[in-house]
Amino acid sequence: MVLAEDLRQAVLQAALQGKLTKQLETDSNVDEMLMDIAMHREEIKECKNTLNLEAMDVEIPDSWRMVEINSILSFVDYRGKTPNKTEKGVFLITASNIKKGYMDYTRKEYISEEEYKARQSRGITSKGDLLFTTEAPLGNAALCDLDITSCGQRIITMQKYCDNTVCLELFMYFILSSAFQNELVDNCTGTTAKGIKADKLKHLLIPFPPIEEQQRIVDKINKIMPKIDEYEKIEKELETLKKRFPTNMKDALLQAAMQGKLTEQLESDSSVDEFLEAIRQEKEELIAQKIIKKEKPLSNTEEEEIPFDIPENWRWVRLGNIGTLTRGNGIKRNEVIEIGFPCVRYGELYTTYKTKFDVAVSHTSQEIFDKAQKVHANDILMALTGENNFDIALALAYMGEEVIAMGGDLTRWSNHHMNPLYLVYVMNSSYAIHKKSEMAKGDIIVHISNDKLATILLPIPPIEEQNRIVERLEALLPLCEELKE
Repeated sequence: MVLAEDLRQAVLQAALQGKLTKQLETDSNVDEMLMDIAMHREEIKECKNTLNLEAMDVEIPDSWRMVEINSILSFVDYRGKTPNKTEKGVFLITASNIKKGYMDYTRKEYISEEEYKARQSRGITSKGDLLFTTEAPLGNAALCDLDITSCGQRIITMQKYCDNTVCLELFMYFILSSAFQNELVDNCTGTTAKGIKADKLKHLLIPFPPIEEQQRIVDKINKIMPKIDEYEKIEKELETLKKRFPTNMKDALLQAAMQGKLTEQLESDSSVDEFLEAIRQEKEELIAQKIIKKEKPLSNTEEEEIPFDIPENWRWVRLGNIGTLTRGNGIKRNEVIEIGFPCVRYGELYTTYKTKFDVAVSHTSQEIFDKAQKVHANDILMALTGENNFDIALALAYMGEEVIAMGGDLTRWSNHHMNPLYLVYVMNSSYAIHKKSEMAKGDIIVHISNDKLATILLPIPPIEEQNRIVERLEALLPLCEELKE
């Protein structure tokens, strides 16, 4: 979306061609104005419209003239030796300070009083002068708004020869028009940093209206531009919303799913309490058989911990109470081979997989495989470390049948009673991401432990509702991905 810039250029083009305002018979005679300027230049000469009018490929009113820039503006050129910078002193305007139509003082540089006085032999930059960048960037123009200043390299100060002949603000707008900018590009030199030389710039043609019309055009532009600027602000906000919409839509869908608002709850659904009791009993049996270790008991759910409302037949349960978390072993990059036993490593969570996978893309030797923790069908993998909090946000389900080895900085969450994709979607929601981010430790590299993950509260619906939610999300979430494209 660049409609605002297109509008801005359309206004400048209309101004350049005298289509923005009316030409009045009472306006000053341009030829007489040019003669007056020439007298002040001490170069009295015939100032008829004898120059190449096709140079800028624009039509102008009969009362205007197409003139060389140096016939109406004088140049102060400080280019040459790089000035010595000081921490304080006289402000030095650099090319980075000059934008398209305004000054930006984010970057500040200074020169000494002595150097400022020495530079005055070349000319003085004064408030109201027109500043122009000859390269890096090429063609920016703005009016000087400082009383005492000097200009650095890559800048030319343009000044009027006499009053009542030139409105510098208008010629700033003319310079910023696409027609004049194209002329700059056609006449610039250089390979890496394209620029225009002062001698070349002086002879570029520019429209010259009567002084009264110059002011009328400026008044008209200054009335229109704020409205275009406001439109541009809205346009950028819309563009930002457009870019964010797919992500916002995905977050909204996941949040609605976790609150039971995406699907219909049915009375025929099984009891969540009985479902959770079956999981608890199975964990106790696995502990008794020494298949899994006994874990520290997790605290009961407190009222103030509950982040949002869920349906009455759902329950809030801590992650550690409905599954077993097991950390993986390190599988180094040089231990990955093309043909061997399947494995999954930390980096593949971001580069290869989305929310689920059924085949391992990496392999390792039998020796490494035998030592490693294993991932089984319907297990969920989560990262325990990353460069920022959101690196540890991703969770994905292994939907294949083959047993695969699990690398380091990963944890496996085993629960074969629940729909694994429901758990993945819950863990990838903004709610769970925020909780994991709160618990993560570290500055540059952040970490989260299994013990911390185990405390996260999850909304658990009946298994039938879990299946309906997954089915609904599987249909809707791809639409969010399509919107990104």
